[in-house]
Amino acid sequence: MKTSYTPFRLAAFSRTAILFCLLAFSATAQDKDWRPIDPADLKSDKPLVEADADAEAIFWEVRVDDSAVEELAMNHYVRIKVYTEKGKQDFARHDVPFVKGTRIKDFEARVTKPDGTFVLIDKKDILEREIVRANGVKVKAKTVAFPQMEVGSIVEYKYRSVITDAEANMRLVFQNDVPTRRIAYYVKPFAGDRAMAFLPFNIPAGFKPEKDKGGYTRFEMTNVPAFREEPLMLPEYQLKPWAYIYYVREFPKNVDKYWQDLSKSFYGLSKDILKANDDVKAATAQAIQGASTDEEKLRKIYQFCKTQIKNVSYDETATEADKKQASKNKSAGDTLKHKLGAAGDIDQLFGAMARAAGFDARLAFSGDRSELFFDRNTPNFRLMLGSSSIAVKVGNGWKFYSPASYYTPFGMLNWAEEGQGAMVTDEKELIFLETPMSEATTSLEKRTGEFALSEDGTLTGEGRIEFSGHQAGYHKRVNAGESASEKEAKFKAYIRGIISGQTEVTSFTIENENDPEKPFVYTFKIKVPGYAQRTGKRLFFQPNVYEKASQPRFTANTRRSDIYLSYPYAEYDMIKISMPDGFSLENAGAPAPIKDSQGIGSWACQIGLTSGKKVLVYQRDFSFGNGGFVRFPKSSYSALKNMFEAFNRNDVHQLTLRMDDAPATTK
Repeated sequence: MKTSYTPFRLAAFSRTAILFCLLAFSATAQDKDWRPIDPADLKSDKPLVEADADAEAIFWEVRVDDSAVEELAMNHYVRIKVYTEKGKQDFARHDVPFVKGTRIKDFEARVTKPDGTFVLIDKKDILEREIVRANGVKVKAKTVAFPQMEVGSIVEYKYRSVITDAEANMRLVFQNDVPTRRIAYYVKPFAGDRAMAFLPFNIPAGFKPEKDKGGYTRFEMTNVPAFREEPLMLPEYQLKPWAYIYYVREFPKNVDKYWQDLSKSFYGLSKDILKANDDVKAATAQAIQGASTDEEKLRKIYQFCKTQIKNVSYDETATEADKKQASKNKSAGDTLKHKLGAAGDIDQLFGAMARAAGFDARLAFSGDRSELFFDRNTPNFRLMLGSSSIAVKVGNGWKFYSPASYYTPFGMLNWAEEGQGAMVTDEKELIFLETPMSEATTSLEKRTGEFALSEDGTLTGEGRIEFSGHQAGYHKRVNAGESASEKEAKFKAYIRGIISGQTEVTSFTIENENDPEKPFVYTFKIKVPGYAQRTGKRLFFQPNVYEKASQPRFTANTRRSDIYLSYPYAEYDMIKISMPDGFSLENAGAPAPIKDSQGIGSWACQIGLTSGKKVLVYQRDFSFGNGGFVRFPKSSYSALKNMFEAFNRNDVHQLTLRMDDAPATTK
């Protein structure tokens, strides 16, 4: 039986890769394995969709063949014209991401020069590697490079992707990082007892699919401008034009009835899924011993599921045998018996144990705002309610828990599931709630350090940076599975990015990188030549070491889309800097606090001296997104930009050290 498949993005663009060797030879651009190139495209020196584009896709095609029972197959073919030196640099390396479980076959790529000769990439040199997206999610990618490219060249790649036992419930995305003359998806559905339907998003009125030869349906758009990212922007599927295709027996006529029927169905299913057998009841009684409040009981059950059951979906030590055993779990009792399970098994065990402890625990489903905001008026379960958790009745309200989310502490959900519509399953009532948003202080970056400043401006010392909440989850995800050398390179890049490119890391450690509850911690020793600027008998320096390289968050004068944070966050700095012998602080003035009228963002610091006025103490408190404010209309961009510029001015505030025999500055 075919299962649902929803790809992250079809043949998405990325610009980071690894160079590899090419097999080059001269030939004409007419080759039996490649489509002929129009001589007009080779000669063209101006893009057609956007006049200032550095590169432009001539065509972008994906043929989706879902006609076979045993697999979903897609044939991809992309052709891009490069117009400028920047375009040449951008496409010198290229990643083609693909989702887990996908087999990539027959990957080929070539560069056709303006004179019609081309260079083919040797197939044995096409690499496969893991890349990290902005939200910390790791995906696989085929890496292709296009050296020997010239301005005016045409680059192409094509490949076949195959997923076993999957069906075409998927997104057809029509906008990419380059303008596109024509982008088309050809879809051949499975000939079963269900029809294929589609839902359009951000698509102009009048768009509709057309029948094509061979049993395919064509979804096509032309002259699509490039998608341009902005700092802190909305999820891409809120902005890009795309269509969702899926199978349906009957399109719902009443949206609320659709959700009600689903809720009732899942509620009935949960009677078996969340059933607590005698072993689960016994384990629950032991786990909650000594707990007197509802919160204490749920916390102990949560910790049991996190620490006593191996989560094979995340645990790096999980073997293939572990995963095979987990696939056999049919109930919460099986998960407990085997002491291991996939992510969904972990949540179900938590729900069963909560029920054994006397709680009303239900399956709950929510949206995922890392990709798309929940819309109750869109009757598609997979698209709108793709995340699951356990809702527990505590007092007069519902609270949501998901120990399956490996790096999420008790009392929180994965950030993408917070602040989203959620359906709590029920036999009779349709229950839609909004999951709570964690407070800024739960996702804290705490930075401390003791440093010494020498008279030549060099800074040395030891530091510690702790990430909690959602910030900890991000760093744990991007470090998971990395080698010691990769972790070291990642840390050095991070610390140089916030302090100085000249920072020398003499040692560092990572704490709690695999602990799902504790903060992720870096400890380190550093040396920073030229940290302070020496002018005559004075040294000018920033007391906030961790904001040395800070830049304004927003630089553009205009904004195309709303501003959007993943989650509220906070920062706390406590820094001590010993001053060089023979120097004294000329003034210890601190910038004025910043706080908007609604308290959404706040900044405050204190500066003082201790140890006979030879050690400067700097303390800073910052938070943003307080009250759950994470989305701001583009009309407020100017005010928000000014606010973050004020934060930055305070962060890079400088102090002056004066040699003790030097005259004081007259103000």
